[in-house]
Amino acid sequence: MKKVSGPFLRVALITACAAALFVAGCGPKKVATKAPEPPPPPPARPTVTLQANPTSLNKGEATTLSWSSTNATQLTIYPEVGAVAPEGSTKVTPADSTSYTIAATGPGGSADASVRVTVAAPPPPPTPTAGPSLEELFLKEVRDAYFDLDKADLRPDARAALTKSADFLRNYTAVKVNIEGHCDERGSTEYNLALGDRRAAAVKQFLVSQGISADRMSTVSFGKEKPFCMESNEECWQQNRRGHFVMAK
Repeated sequence: MKKVSGPFLRVALITACAAALFVAGCGPKKVATKAPEPPPPPPARPTVTLQANPTSLNKGEATTLSWSSTNATQLTIYPEVGAVAPEGSTKVTPADSTSYTIAATGPGGSADASVRVTVAAPPPPPTPTAGPSLEELFLKEVRDAYFDLDKADLRPDARAALTKSADFLRNYTAVKVNIEGHCDERGSTEYNLALGDRRAAAVKQFLVSQGISADRMSTVSFGKEKPFCMESNEECWQQNRRGHFVMAK
């Protein structure tokens, strides 16, 4: 067997390596693969807030509801209000204490919030107090007419008193009266009965002139038979010379 010389062996090795490189370079090329993209994040969940100002009020007063939201496409406040914008305010007047709720929905889900508005109960009505009776009002408001000695003419003070009496009778149209004519103790019984009759008639005629119907009034004379004061002096006699009112039953 012949021994291969060194230079020849080196040439052969170089040739073999070049051929191997050529063959490797002509083979199919590897294609780089693209990494898959991560999935998009899920839609954000809605948030919503609801406030009332004030939260306590009296019946008939109003409160302002205010709200705000994020990531919501539809919002509704109940009771009473209905659909609303994503942010805003509105006034409500609850008749009673009420809890208001806002419901928000969007691609990411739903959320809600609530607020309580307290309506104070109205105070109880005041206990009615018993007013004066018709009889008490009559005694307070109806004024007698006083006369001079042996006279049946109405003095200015008597006209003023009878004007007050007419006001009462005008306001209480169901009231009817008896007008009594009275005299002091001086003079005869017959004379004083006639004088008392004229005094009662003068009182009635004045009231008729003030618009009081005559059929609501009757007259009677007691002369000096029913004195109001029993002393024999001018102060007492003046009290007895009068046209006196009694409410008819």
